[in-house]
Amino acid sequence: MALWNRSIQFRVVATTLVLSVAVMVLLGVVVVGQVRNGLLDAKVASARSQAQGGFADARAQADEIATSPGRHVQVPTGVPAGTASGNRVNTGDWLNALVKQLSSGGQGVYDVAATSQDTADNPPGSGRSPRASGDVVPDASVPAALRREVGLKQDVPLLQYTQIVREGQHGDGPVETTREAGLVVGAQLEDPDGGSYQLYYFFSFGPEEKTLGLVRSTLATAGVFLVLLLVAIAALVTRWVVTPVRMAARIAERLAAGRLEERMRVVGADDLARLGSSFNKMASNLQNQIRQLEELSRVQRRFVSDVSHELRTPLTTVRMAADVLHEAREDFDPATRRSAELLQNQLDRFEALLSDLLEISRFDAGAAVLDAEPVDLRDLVRRVVEGAEPLAERRGSRLVVRVPDKPCVAEVDPRRIDRVLRNLVVNAVEHGEGHDVVVSVAGGEDSVAVAVRDYGVGLKPGESSLVFARFWRADPARARTTGGTGLGLSIALEDAHLHGGWLQAWGEPGGGSQFRLSLPKTAGGELVRSPLPLEPEDSRANRGLGPAGSPYRRTARSAGPAGGNR
Repeated sequence: MALWNRSIQFRVVATTLVLSVAVMVLLGVVVVGQVRNGLLDAKVASARSQAQGGFADARAQADEIATSPGRHVQVPTGVPAGTASGNRVNTGDWLNALVKQLSSGGQGVYDVAATSQDTADNPPGSGRSPRASGDVVPDASVPAALRREVGLKQDVPLLQYTQIVREGQHGDGPVETTREAGLVVGAQLEDPDGGSYQLYYFFSFGPEEKTLGLVRSTLATAGVFLVLLLVAIAALVTRWVVTPVRMAARIAERLAAGRLEERMRVVGADDLARLGSSFNKMASNLQNQIRQLEELSRVQRRFVSDVSHELRTPLTTVRMAADVLHEAREDFDPATRRSAELLQNQLDRFEALLSDLLEISRFDAGAAVLDAEPVDLRDLVRRVVEGAEPLAERRGSRLVVRVPDKPCVAEVDPRRIDRVLRNLVVNAVEHGEGHDVVVSVAGGEDSVAVAVRDYGVGLKPGESSLVFARFWRADPARARTTGGTGLGLSIALEDAHLHGGWLQAWGEPGGGSQFRLSLPKTAGGELVRSPLPLEPEDSRANRGLGPAGSPYRRTARSAGPAGGNR
């Protein structure tokens, strides 16, 4: 099945083989049937003709003897000849001579038998008992129904299919009985004495069966060679078609691997050659476009990096002046004091944005370095939660931490993981709408995970993959009260990938969201599974509720899931 799904050539060859075999079998059945019917019709016509000739000969001999008194009857050698005596002849000898004479011309084609009905004057074993040629057993070979029907119709030949029974002995061995299919043609005639007897011709189907067997073997041999020829032709033609397609697939894989200089070899000017030319043109265009995009990306990264560095000096100068104004704001009038405070806040945001831009440029340039060391994630989570407590109190939310008793140690860069967790917790507080924010930590055999769950506005379908895009916001009109830059989740995702981990998001409208950070325990290890589920246990789907399920209860201090560990 795997080969069938993977190989067009195999499918074509296999289909051709099956259809060819089916056609040859059907053709063989039809041809053999027609040949069999033709042989049977010819056999029946020949049997009728030969039997009627024999019946006519037997009548003529009987009539000649009956009308010529005193003539001797020709009998087999060694048997005393019967003489005419009172217009009577030796009927038994005459029947023996008749059977021998009639069967002498049909050696290997037919046999002859003469029988008569047993009466009180004609008991079994008498001179008029059945006699036959070719070891045929007349009583067993002639069906009883045919014998009765022949007895009712004088001089009318009747034909019927039968099993010809023969009894023969080879040497001193036992008597062997054989059966073979054939035809029997019989008629009731009168002997020279005016008595009735039944004369039968037996025609074996042996020659026809040999002919039919020869036809079958010839058709089978020709069919096998024809099927093999068709399969070979199908394989050859399919190979001509599939080879360029396979070549195109290999070239496409190499192009996907970054080997943009790969091209197909084009031979001729047929459809496959045009396919190769079109593929090569497409590859050349893709190579040019990718080079242009790479150059544009390189220029963009260089621009962002240069601008970020160049803004450092004027920003430092502006920061110094803003600090002076901010410290002296109490001496200003209310409007000027408010302007100094706003300037200070915006400078903080500007510095954060500049730092994020520099960090993004390092990731884009591949210059990010991982300084991994064994760290217990429980300590990192507690430190991040403590730092986010003031913001949570201002937003009316409570931070709930769920950590296991056992250490969750992993080789990570504490600065980067601290930045990821801080970003996730702050975002959860900002979008939690005053509900609880639950931070869970778990460890597995080869991985650790941290999940941050909020019960705020949640995410719409499709937004779980968009939240990590740069500068993406679920609500563009929403104000950033904490001075977010729009690059936090993008940087967090890059930090997770740098560790060989996952950063995934789940959410439902009105049901909150959950972000899960999964990391391997060892630096450079492969992450197979996460010890925490991405979809929380208290989601609407897990609770059996639809999108219009009952809303989460909201209180001033507690709005977490019922039954949660506090």
